[in-house]
Formats: sequence, C-alpha cells, structure tokens
Amino acid sequence: MSNNSEEQITQNVLDSMAHTPDARLKQVMSSLVSHIHTFLREVELTQEEWALGIQFLTRTGHMCDEKRQEFILLSDITGVTMLVDAINHRLPGGATESTIFGPFYREGAAELPMGATISKDGRGEPVVVMGSVLSTDGTPIPGALLDVWETDENGLYEQQDPEQPEMNLRGKFRTDSLGRYCFVGIKPVSYAIPDDGPVGQLLRTLGRHPFRPAHIHLLISADGFAPVTTHLFVKGDHSMVRYTCCPFLPVLATSDIRSRKWPTENDYPSVLASCKDVTPTLSGADRRGAML
Repeated sequence: MSNNSEEQITQNVLDSMAHTPDARLKQVMSSLVSHIHTFLREVELTQEEWALGIQFLTRTGHMCDEKRQEFILLSDITGVTMLVDAINHRLPGGATESTIFGPFYREGAAELPMGATISKDGRGEPVVVMGSVLSTDGTPIPGALLDVWETDENGLYEQQDPEQPEMNLRGKFRTDSLGRYCFVGIKPVSYAIPDDGPVGQLLRTLGRHPFRPAHIHLLISADGFAPVTTHLFVKGDHSMVRYTCCPFLPVLATSDIRSRKWPTENDYPSVLASCKDVTPTLSGADRRGAML
C-alpha cells in the first residue's frame, strides 16, 4: 500500500503519536485525528473549502482578547459547550439539569437579605423571583446559596456597560429554614451574542439568529449536594424557538415572570407562603462533585 494513500495517511499520523508519554493526551489526540480524517473523507473536502476553514479559524483567533473569547462562542453555537457539560455532569433521576455557565459570571457578589433587590440603578421592570430549593427526594434544603445575575434592560451585563454601577444585577441569597428563597430583579430581556465576528457571520450563513432568550442565571449550592447552574426563562419568549447557544436545549426552568411594584418588607411573608415558581432540585454530591 502506498505510504500516501488516504487510509495510510491517517495511520501514519497515529503511529507518530504512539510514544506520547501522557496517556490521556495520546487518547484524545488519536481520537481527534481519526475523527477529523473520517470527516474529511466523508464530505470529500475540497482544497478551497479547506482554505476557507483555515481563514475562518484565523479570524476567530484574531477576534479574541481579554474581554472576548470568540472560540467559546463557536463552541456554544455548535453545541460543544453543552455536550461537554452534559458528559461531565451526568445526573441521577429527578435532579435539575445543568446548563452552560456563560461568560459573564463574576465572583464577589454581595450576599443580600431575603427579598432584597439586585438592581442598583432602578432601571427595568421589577419582578419578584421566588421558589424553593429541594433535594431529589423532595426535602427542602435550608441554607442553600443562590448566586444570581442578569443583564440590565438594555441587554448588557454590567461589565459590558460602563454606565451601570459595579456589580449591578448580581447578588447572593440564602434559603430559609423551609428551603425558600425570594429576591427582586428585573424582567429579563433577550439579547444578541456578539455577532460582528466570524461566528456571527457563520450564524447568518446558516440562517440562524444571534439572540439568546431572556433569562436570569442561578448558580445554586448547598453543603453535601452537587451544585447546579441553571436559567430562569420567560414563558412565551420567541427566542426560545431557536436558542442560539444550543438550538435543542430543553427548557430548564420556565416560569411566568410576573411584574410588580418594588416590594416592601411587609410583602414577603405572603410571598413566601406560595413559593413554588422556580424550584431547582439538587442531588447528593457524586464522586466528581459535578454540577447538575
């Protein structure tokens, strides 16, 4: 057989990695090469298409800086981010599914009292978000920590918008003795991922829009349980039909988000009496400490 036949080229590359000292690296790279070569043969890639692919990846790299990671956007829109998350966070039955963390989380949000607002600029349509954190057997989890964040009414997170106060629309809350939580945010809005680069161009070429559905992020943790990262979406948001970051992502926590006046301290006893709107369910920590 010729040393340069289609099949032998693949084997030659695999043979060149035979003595890789890191066993995991050898496994990953061998599989990657095998699958890439199979893909090339399957679609019979032309040299012109190969050149376009190289140009696309080069432009993707050029778009990256300390504030923007175009490769993560590419990973998101192709479902790679969600698949890696799902593989690494396999769950027992009844646990709330994990979702992608997103690029706009910030550590250091202040822990606030039950019912406090996370808005520092008073903009947007205020909403009350309330619910309970339960274990997979339905037992309430007191003292669970909810780390929440969302965009302002203009669809920008505070680190994207110099007009917003520092750590605007971010906060941490503890569940009470019955596992209940309550905080005030603003009604979330749909927003577009950065689409002025090669990933945005790819979306347009594929006939896909760049918008993410309106959502509030929740990172929930409790001692003895695996943490869960999830979203609260707005029922009826048309962007849910074709979710940019993963077009087949199931709705993890859909609810009617109801607007209301900024609550007073006296509002919360009645609010907490019916906390059943958003109920993430945690599982006992597994051997990998995975998010749910």
